[in-house]
Amino acid sequence: MLLSVVAILMRTVSVSFNVYVSSKVGAEGMGLLNLTSTVYGFAITLATSGINLAVVRLVSNALPYGNEGYFDKKADTNVRKIMRNALFYCLFFSILSSILLFTFAKPLGAYALGDTRTIPSLKLLAFTLVPISISSALNGYFSAVRRVYKSVIVQICEQGAKITVVSALLILIAPKGLGYACIAVVAGGAISEAVCVIISATLYFFDRKIHKNEKFNIVKKENVLSKTATGASVFNVKGVNKGSFITAKEAEKSKDKSSIISIALPVAISTYVRSALLTIEHLAIPWGLKKSGASATQALSSYGVLHGMVFPILLFPSAVLSSFSSLLIPELSSAQEKGDEKRIKHIVSRVFYFALLFSVGVSGIFVCFSHEIGTFIYGNKEAGEFIRLLSPLIPLMYLDNAVDAMLKGLGEQLYTMRVNIIDALMSVILVVTLLPAMGIKGYVVVIFMMELFNTTLSIIKLLSITKIKTPIIKWVVKPLTCIIISTIITRLIFNSDIFYSFLIKIVQGKILCFVEIGVCAVIYLILSRICGAIGKEEISFAKGLVKA
Repeated sequence: MLLSVVAILMRTVSVSFNVYVSSKVGAEGMGLLNLTSTVYGFAITLATSGINLAVVRLVSNALPYGNEGYFDKKADTNVRKIMRNALFYCLFFSILSSILLFTFAKPLGAYALGDTRTIPSLKLLAFTLVPISISSALNGYFSAVRRVYKSVIVQICEQGAKITVVSALLILIAPKGLGYACIAVVAGGAISEAVCVIISATLYFFDRKIHKNEKFNIVKKENVLSKTATGASVFNVKGVNKGSFITAKEAEKSKDKSSIISIALPVAISTYVRSALLTIEHLAIPWGLKKSGASATQALSSYGVLHGMVFPILLFPSAVLSSFSSLLIPELSSAQEKGDEKRIKHIVSRVFYFALLFSVGVSGIFVCFSHEIGTFIYGNKEAGEFIRLLSPLIPLMYLDNAVDAMLKGLGEQLYTMRVNIIDALMSVILVVTLLPAMGIKGYVVVIFMMELFNTTLSIIKLLSITKIKTPIIKWVVKPLTCIIISTIITRLIFNSDIFYSFLIKIVQGKILCFVEIGVCAVIYLILSRICGAIGKEEISFAKGLVKA
């Protein structure tokens, strides 16, 4: 719940700041920034090389089951060794990535991106890769020990530093030209990454110092073990045997044979391939748009609207699900390590259904209010049209993220990467084939096809592993019916002359759109409860999360 609230606040700030940046650099500038980020994204992939997932799995498995987050002597030794190895791993790959990006910035900017204005930004971004890699490992540690508030502190400080520095630089150097505006945004991001790693490292060292104190451990372990025995774990459920929790002494007997390299490197290699394909895909989009008849400026602007404006809005509500997803990996990993199948099934079924219920509602709201949202946030009709076109994909996008996180928690990270690689390869082929003939609409078709392909394969794999039941009527048909009725009722209410004339006196015209969205969401929840889409089990689960 803490992560969800903070994630929503941070995304609100991020989207608002994104609107500010887009007003300063324009659609073409957003396209230029997104082009730069395609190469930068591959460099980050090389710098991190799967370290976050490796740290989450190894640290969570090193902790006593049912006593996660507190170290006995054996766990303290194991975790210290894991984090030391992770640091060396991070330094090797991040320094290598930094050298490569700085060295090849000029040919990449001039030939791969086709715009020399990106060269200074790429060189500057090379210096951010070491702190990004180390921060990724430290965030994996915080997730594994379930101290999410420390990740929250880091996020807030990082975002604050980024907004402050970027805003100042945009005022100072952006008037010199679009290239300088891009440098301002990139430099602000670089400084915020440095702030992020300093704070993360400080929190990590204090955390290790506190939790290896023997007296503190004894008290905390007794409290936590007594709580888990009564079922106070966030994802716990009635019916889980108390014997599934093991003591610290029993945990000492098990030895983790895995290593950083054995987990991270296979994921990293797969990620390299996928990231390279994604980079090629994004570089091919402006090329394909030019081939369809658009000018270089038009192609860059359309690309900037879609990736710099539309997708941040569509993915904004997913902050809630992303917060849960970040915690699923250590929870499921620990349960699988112990062989607690009942707990695994409960977690998977609850999160799967919650993702569907939430995403179907969000999708309906975006379809209904797409033009109002695009006009209010960006003052751009094209953005509103893209929001409407892509809104039906929201359930697939949100569910895919949650399912991928659960598969990784169950040790199926290589499967998800294979699916993602095939997805990326097919996307490149389709982009090169369809965009020259269909323009930007061809890219929308590509997105639809590949989201359906990727999500379907991931869901099939998860269901085959967990054997959970999927009641289609309750999970899909009822939420879909409820959101359709909710949007119709909302439109009828706000199209009433009497009601509209009353509201317009107390609410500004532009904000009225968000009042409508709020009313629609409330009606959706009420109808979902009435028809049984939200039952007693879901309410009990939600209450358990809040109490925990």
